[in-house]
Amino acid sequence: MIHTVDDSTAKRSVIVLVLAQAFLGAQMPMIFTIGGLAGQSLASNPCFATLPISLIVIGSMLAATPVSMIMQKYGRRAGFMLGAMGGAIGAAIGAYGLYLNSFTVFLIGSLFTGIYMSAQGFYRFAAADTASDAFRPKAISYVMAGGLAAAIIGPQLVKVTSQSMVIPFLGTYLTVIAINVVGSALFLFIHIPRPQAPSADAPYGRSRWELITTPRIAVAVICAMVSYALMNLVMTSTPLAVVGCGFEEGMAADIVSAHVLAMYIPSFFTGHLIARFGTEKIVALGLLILAGAGVVALQGVELENFFIALILLGVGWNFGFIGATAMLAGAHEPHERGRMQGLNDLLVFGGVTMASLASGGLMNCSGGTAEVGWTSVNLAMAPFLMLAGGALIWLVLRPKED
Repeated sequence: MIHTVDDSTAKRSVIVLVLAQAFLGAQMPMIFTIGGLAGQSLASNPCFATLPISLIVIGSMLAATPVSMIMQKYGRRAGFMLGAMGGAIGAAIGAYGLYLNSFTVFLIGSLFTGIYMSAQGFYRFAAADTASDAFRPKAISYVMAGGLAAAIIGPQLVKVTSQSMVIPFLGTYLTVIAINVVGSALFLFIHIPRPQAPSADAPYGRSRWELITTPRIAVAVICAMVSYALMNLVMTSTPLAVVGCGFEEGMAADIVSAHVLAMYIPSFFTGHLIARFGTEKIVALGLLILAGAGVVALQGVELENFFIALILLGVGWNFGFIGATAMLAGAHEPHERGRMQGLNDLLVFGGVTMASLASGGLMNCSGGTAEVGWTSVNLAMAPFLMLAGGALIWLVLRPKED
């Protein structure tokens, strides 16, 4: 049986995915706000402060291909349930690490949290599964817009829970456990057909190497990697920079909240912009805005610099990452979905892993002050923006025959 494209089905799926992005997704700004601060309190060497966040991303990278293949075989619901379970286990182990004052146990919890981060990354692809070509970029954009609520809920929960118990941040991690347990019930209402198992004489599709060397796919992956990695590089260091420059943790949470709002508010119209102007132009605009974030950050360490730079960082990520996702979603066949989407997120989160690992070193170990570290973080953006920009220009100028 072949499932026909039905946007009413896609729209029902989008509603569930938006709610999941809003509620379950709140754990990510929560953990990214306090992960570096908690790591700094547990680590013997401040250069390792952002290692917990790096382990989350490593976990996501390692989980990407298995989660994708589970979804290919058993359906999206199974993969999303697995992600919520990973988030709950990760938060529980992280809480135990805080209770023991053990950096090692805390890092193990972070690794498990990466399973949730990986599954959440597939929300955007699930939105496109049953969507028509015309609705696909809008469906992706709407689901990403669900992060707007997460951007409000997450940092506010940090304010309420981070110092609510004798052990700092323990209340936040206990709250994350509850979010995963309750939020997983949303996936009982999602109905996305599993891809049909190919018949014996059906084409296998392109190999991973053939997929990744397809020009449009290669450029989409590069732009997604750069957009996400640079956003993570700067965002991971932001709480450390803000607190290091003499401001309070609550102010750092407000800046992260503004950043995450900027990541998701544009999603209400990003899909429409892509439909009107094309993916290449929107991705290019995203890369330019990311560059603008770096320029603003380099002008000083006043609160307004942090707020404006992080807002621009969020908008640039939105255009760059959603545009690259839409570019990729239209460049492979349904029977190639498990291979390509898993490979894409493996590469994207591999780049994010490197960025998060570099973030702590650049921030805490490249100079004697928070100001010097913050400058190093933002200067590191330049070569990667040039790489992605060059790849996009090459794609636009090359002959269109393939």
